[in-house]
Amino acid sequence: MKNRLLPARTIRTTGTAFAMAAVVAVTLALSGCGGPATAQQAGSDGGAEVKTVRYQGSPNTVALVEVAEDLGYLGDVKLEWVSNTTSGPQSIQSVATDQTDIGGAFTGAVIKLIEAGAPVKAVINYYGEDNETFTGYYVEEGSPIRTARDLIGKKIAVNTLGAHHEAVITTHLKNSGLTPEEIKQVQLVVVPPNETEVALRKKQVDVGTLGGVLQDRALAEGGVRALFTDVGVIGGPFDAGQYVLRNDFLAKNPETSRTLVTGVAKAIEWQRSTPREQVIAKFEEIIAKRGRNESTEALKYWKSVGVASPGGRIQDTDFTRWADYLKSAGIITGDLDTSTLYTNEFNLLETPAPAATPKG
Repeated sequence: MKNRLLPARTIRTTGTAFAMAAVVAVTLALSGCGGPATAQQAGSDGGAEVKTVRYQGSPNTVALVEVAEDLGYLGDVKLEWVSNTTSGPQSIQSVATDQTDIGGAFTGAVIKLIEAGAPVKAVINYYGEDNETFTGYYVEEGSPIRTARDLIGKKIAVNTLGAHHEAVITTHLKNSGLTPEEIKQVQLVVVPPNETEVALRKKQVDVGTLGGVLQDRALAEGGVRALFTDVGVIGGPFDAGQYVLRNDFLAKNPETSRTLVTGVAKAIEWQRSTPREQVIAKFEEIIAKRGRNESTEALKYWKSVGVASPGGRIQDTDFTRWADYLKSAGIITGDLDTSTLYTNEFNLLETPAPAATPKG
């Protein structure tokens, strides 16, 4: 598919746009526009808990909820794939508007949505960064860009605005001594993750944001170098994103919620303790079974689950580490009230789970 770059936007213009989108999401959720899916209606019919959970996937990759289901960790709870998404903010907005039941995004995006009034809560960490799994900000090998100051007036490809990559880039520029006015001159361009490497090599952008298997594939091809990494900027390992559920879903379906969240926690520990080759084989098996005409080629570069905390349990610091960025972006003005942002109540995995033998 031909790569189409969206118009470049500066770093500082995205907070308001996201907040507006979040308010729209909340309005839709409260008004019931679009109508809830059948699975959710079943949960309020006679008080029975829903056993089908709607979610969005990502092309050519396997989500933790999918691993949990395939390994049998969800018991009688089943997943219903609604669509694919490449954006964390869009994923959690879908939860807020009752188009899906579970979604995940960068911590800062979760905070933005909840601060805007969205009726959702973070329930488990689902991605993070460590020495093996992290996001890098890459330039071509021969690029004259060497420092943060060299980024003034340049274009950086990110998967979405107002999320993880923007927070890290802004923090890096600020830590490197750039003024707010200079930071405004660094342009962020939205490019689908699977197309970022091509955009960089075709010089459509000056810097490409690459993580996970996409990063490793680019490094294997050669000709690129990391300008900086999020682990280097933030320090690591650290958890960077959470799955969220709607407050009404949690209230109406506590047992299903416990099964779902605990199943994800078990899937995290399964990936952490299972030999890499077996994990990759499981990913390939899941992609083949779901029949979405996807490629498994990039899976061979998978290295680690990335989640730093045991069983994905959330801590206050998972949110407070982003406070300075959120204040500078105008998302928050005071201290965070973390009690409104997350709960570990539905994660019943107190200790790391033993490795399981994959089914089939």
